[in-house]
Amino acid sequence: MSSQPSITSISFEQHASGRGIGVAQPRISWKFAATIETIPDWEQKAYTLEIIRNSESPESHLIQSSESVLIPWPSQPLQSREAAQVRVRAYGGSRAEPTEWSEWTTVECGLLNREDWIAKAIASPVKQTEGPLRPLRFRKTFALSAAAVKQARLYITSLGVFQAYINGVHVGDHCMAPGWTSYKHRLNYEIFDVASLLNANGPNTIAVEVAEGWYATRLGFHGGRRFLYGDEMALIAQLEIDSGLEKETIVTDSTWKCHDSALITSEIYDGEVYDAREEQEGWTTTSFPEESSWDAVRETEFPQTELVSPNAPPVRVTEVVKPIEIIMTPTGKTIIDFGQNLVGRIRIPSLIKPSNHIVTLIHAEVLENQELGIRPLRVAKCTDTITSAGTEIRNWAPRFTFHGFRYVQIDGWSPEDDTNPLTLDSLTAEVMHTDLKRTGWFNCSHPMINKLHENATWSMRGNFLSIPTDCPQRDERLGWTGDIQVFAPSASFLYNTAGMLGDWLKDLAAEQLASPNAIPPFVIPNVISEDLWPVFPQAIWDDVTILLPWTLYQSYGDTNILHKQYPSMTAWLDRGVQRGPDRLWDDTLFQLGDWLDPTAPPDQPGNARTDGTLVADAYLVHVTRTLSSIATILNEKADATRYETEYLALKARFQTKYISPEGYLVGDTQTALSLALVFNLLNNPTQISNAGARLSRLVRRAKFQVSTGFAGTPIITHALTKAGYHQLAYRMLQEKTCPSWMYPLTMGATTIWERWDSMRPDGAVNPGEMTSFNHYALGSIINWLHKSVAGVSPLEPGWRRVLVNPVPGGTVRSAEAVYETVYGRLECRWKIEERGGGRFVLEVVVPPNSWARVVLPGDADGEEGGRWVGSGRYTFETRVDVRIGWPPKALGPPMFELEDTFV
Repeated sequence: MSSQPSITSISFEQHASGRGIGVAQPRISWKFAATIETIPDWEQKAYTLEIIRNSESPESHLIQSSESVLIPWPSQPLQSREAAQVRVRAYGGSRAEPTEWSEWTTVECGLLNREDWIAKAIASPVKQTEGPLRPLRFRKTFALSAAAVKQARLYITSLGVFQAYINGVHVGDHCMAPGWTSYKHRLNYEIFDVASLLNANGPNTIAVEVAEGWYATRLGFHGGRRFLYGDEMALIAQLEIDSGLEKETIVTDSTWKCHDSALITSEIYDGEVYDAREEQEGWTTTSFPEESSWDAVRETEFPQTELVSPNAPPVRVTEVVKPIEIIMTPTGKTIIDFGQNLVGRIRIPSLIKPSNHIVTLIHAEVLENQELGIRPLRVAKCTDTITSAGTEIRNWAPRFTFHGFRYVQIDGWSPEDDTNPLTLDSLTAEVMHTDLKRTGWFNCSHPMINKLHENATWSMRGNFLSIPTDCPQRDERLGWTGDIQVFAPSASFLYNTAGMLGDWLKDLAAEQLASPNAIPPFVIPNVISEDLWPVFPQAIWDDVTILLPWTLYQSYGDTNILHKQYPSMTAWLDRGVQRGPDRLWDDTLFQLGDWLDPTAPPDQPGNARTDGTLVADAYLVHVTRTLSSIATILNEKADATRYETEYLALKARFQTKYISPEGYLVGDTQTALSLALVFNLLNNPTQISNAGARLSRLVRRAKFQVSTGFAGTPIITHALTKAGYHQLAYRMLQEKTCPSWMYPLTMGATTIWERWDSMRPDGAVNPGEMTSFNHYALGSIINWLHKSVAGVSPLEPGWRRVLVNPVPGGTVRSAEAVYETVYGRLECRWKIEERGGGRFVLEVVVPPNSWARVVLPGDADGEEGGRWVGSGRYTFETRVDVRIGWPPKALGPPMFELEDTFV
């Protein structure tokens, strides 16, 4: 067996854990791991699945197939609450020998039917008429007569966000549960295994604290709006206990009690106010002495929306960051620097202050003029407040909010305090985000490029909190469609996004298809008033309906995501796009286009060099071709033919409208030329060559500074590489003057900024109202680092066939990428040994049951050439002279000497 790979993990659907899955016939996937001794070119020829249900003998299913990803459930459908044990072994190699059996893995269904819910929705007996709503505490004490608890599951959700406790113990490690969905369409519920927390044959208490979360809080910019989904919080909980002999169910109903929380307010934007004088110690325990002072709850209307068990993992605390410095500002303020712009909360292990003393924590991303830079937060307070009762407050952290910050100003607690002085050990920062599984890593010989990649990763972490947001700090934090559309390929390399983004797309489709014209809102879930930002069709942003499912399909090979989103895709192209007489975009419609072009004034972020309609038309041609491909995959033959015909007509019209016979564009900008090259809008090699040369000239004239916004930035380096100007791409990457990717690093950035000059060289914050220091969109450059610098990209959905095509250049002398594909671990690393006269050494590890086409520098045709290899570890060598074309020179007046600033 030593020559066979091992099966390392089994997963179900795109679910994070397989427990609480929302379908009766979950598809099954498994990954392989191989050692150096594993035979090369290993391909699965068959597999055996064993399934144990209801403690019966295993079912055995032998299937002749090479597929190991999302294979059909071979047994009878599961029922609500039913669990099954699954293991697999595969047969492969020249003799079709079996692997060892995998470990047994559990899949368990949630509540699949609405009638499975017998709990009532409960709320406070007194309805608050104005917000913010004060958090509520609910509790119920009950007795179990069973001698033992064999199994216990807590199914729970809320209108708001909750934390649950059983017998004083926090249930699970989830934060901000059940997360943010389009509540009018879908409401998540959580499932917890709580058997170990219950007292058999004795009294028990279940207690839950609920805050308004996204459900009732103020959301949106310019002051936002409150009570968008509802004006009161509610709890729904169902505790099902199985002793092996009998089953008991504890549900939320009129027998529960409730009381105001010691949290006075808890809001997304403004933070949390905690008053220790209002605390009721022991309220989560059975021995709590004051339940008689609590009120009976009121049963309220059960939500009409769909209750779903999410595929996405929950929000968790994933890292703890210690402060690095205590700063005393010129005005005498105390500020803690954590050295990293992050998203999460502060935790204080111990705080001792006199009764009625108030400690305030104000969070911000930057300092300006040596003081806390709160102006970019707009009207968000981002402030947590603690009022002491005169006794020690232990292990405090806000429970139902989060902040985007590097710096925290602390009022009411200083290093000079006589007792309990503030020190670097007095508090930590807890990093919070949706706990996605890391799948991709990049590293190279250039420290600043590594830092850029790290910054993009931090920005993704901070902005993947329940939904993919645009920024995590100011009065916004919304699911802007354009941001995730451009960043999705990078995101899906760094982390497994299939479950989270697949869930978010369901909300997008629900809100889009509820509109008569099938135009998606700019943000999902949609909370922006049409008075502030009316819904109107937009390229790039609304094209997320097609391009995001396509990206997920390319990353994970799941046709189901295409099936589920297909009505959304076709509705957008058929009904949503506002067309002119030529079937391209109506050019009287305003387009955001190349949003945040570096030349755009601070108060006019859409004032770009590239015409917005040109950008929109290029995208329309591209998404029409993409939808034709999707229709073909889904066997929608009539649609495939229709969209292919439409694509060819639109491409011809685009060429007539914008492209000269020689390949020059009417919109003579870097963005326009990049779109034409990357979206294959040019007709022949001459046009491609001339467009590439023109793009090269514009890049050199710009002195390698970034000259693109939302549309051009994600693809400019891809366009240069495709046109044969990879050294210019490296030169742009390594530029340090503003605007450039490296400029924020020279200013101490630890995340990706919203604007190229969010902070000016003199340390002043950009005066524009829209200035964030944690946006991932402009970090889309890292997709080029993965694909071209390290050299890995999928040739087939799910990465079963991989292109390994590193393009060395610049001052980078080594690079590597590791990616956990759905088949197993792919590794690619290269180095240039200067002493060997430019000896290029490439090492590739291909996971079992997949293949790679390896293209070395200097191969005749990077798109079609190279050599195919199956699974295994390989080393390739060639010669490369990276000095050719380096450093490229900027174009400028000959009387001035242009100084290079690359590093």
